[in-house]
Amino acid sequence: MTSVRVNELISVAGQPDAAGFAAFAAEGFAAVINARPDGEEPEQPGNTAEKASAAAAGLAYSFVPVKGTEITEADIRAFQAAMAGAKGPVVAHCKSGTRALTLYALGEVLDGRMKPGDIEAFGQKLGFDLAGARRWLEKRSGQAADVKAFFEPRTCSVQYVVSDPATKRCAIIDPVLDFDEMSGATGTANADAILAHIKSEGLTVEWILDTHPHADHFSAAHYLHEKTGAPTGIGAHVTDVQTLWKEIYNWPALKTDGSQWDRLFADGDTFEIGALKARVMFSPGHTLASVTYLIGDAAFLHDTVFTPDSGTARTDFPGGSASSLWHSIQAILSLPEEIRLFSGHDYQPGGRHPRWESTVAAQKSSNPHISGIDEAGFVALRQARDRTLPKPKLMLHALQVNIRGGRLPEPEGNGGRYLKIPLDAL
Repeated sequence: MTSVRVNELISVAGQPDAAGFAAFAAEGFAAVINARPDGEEPEQPGNTAEKASAAAAGLAYSFVPVKGTEITEADIRAFQAAMAGAKGPVVAHCKSGTRALTLYALGEVLDGRMKPGDIEAFGQKLGFDLAGARRWLEKRSGQAADVKAFFEPRTCSVQYVVSDPATKRCAIIDPVLDFDEMSGATGTANADAILAHIKSEGLTVEWILDTHPHADHFSAAHYLHEKTGAPTGIGAHVTDVQTLWKEIYNWPALKTDGSQWDRLFADGDTFEIGALKARVMFSPGHTLASVTYLIGDAAFLHDTVFTPDSGTARTDFPGGSASSLWHSIQAILSLPEEIRLFSGHDYQPGGRHPRWESTVAAQKSSNPHISGIDEAGFVALRQARDRTLPKPKLMLHALQVNIRGGRLPEPEGNGGRYLKIPLDAL
């Protein structure tokens, strides 16, 4: 397989066969980046085979699969990270090399080392058509909301800061409070990283929002409220979740009126983040209280729909419903096809890099839990899959914190805080 040299750091190539990896090593490359999703063609080697071929040739290997029409900034940054982690020159490939070069060139533009208007000429010099990269930049420049994601690898959670570029007003969505279940240690590293970003960008926090009471991590909403003074919000049906878990925890003192948040959002409620218009969509199914925040041209879904290669959220928690989730998803899919969808988790199927952004169009065409499936088929698929999944290991820890807006238990007489774990309750 012949590669095209871009510069001393990177070359791009089409699909290599097993022998091609040995040839790459002989040419002096230190690493391979595979930018091609599995299953595009029947004879395609695929990620597992390529990883083995790279190892046999003594090459480092990274899997950053993309579709040309669905590239996101997360893909570009993952490609850059793979390059940065290589101990020598890199060869990146897809089917023809175009997507690999697109990822590289877009990174150069985003980081200011290349002008947007120069990207097509850059590709032409190397024999590639980068018109798709130009269209990606044009589309990005027209986006109403700026979105910054923070991936938390311990729980595979994605936290967001969404801001209005005109007014520098922002909202924080689904922030994570650090917790180590083995030691009982809590921390604020994730939340502090969000605060550092807000400070560096000169943003003002208007809202701290949770999409639902999370079962796999602690919410940092209360901590961030104390740091910023911004009001907190969640869906109004959190009161149903509080009532359910009050009984499970045998917690007579728990208030179940949602007063732990500053605002409870009902379906259809609107609010503003600077000049951005925001609307709340009630999205039950994963939990009784789940909501979607539609902010400008971005929708924040958390545990409803994941990226297309990851399917949809589980519905086997107390109060969950596969049928309700189906109807919530249909409401999301009724949004304009270009709306950006931001998921709250990514479990990196196939060992690929973390991804969290898609579009309504991509979900309709590529998500196997959605495309071509009716309600009965979805419910059967979802329930069958849920039966194979273990409960989140932090579920009983997290919910007693999260149904109180991210507040840790009050200190006891000795100054310590204690979680209560109900035995045999589920």
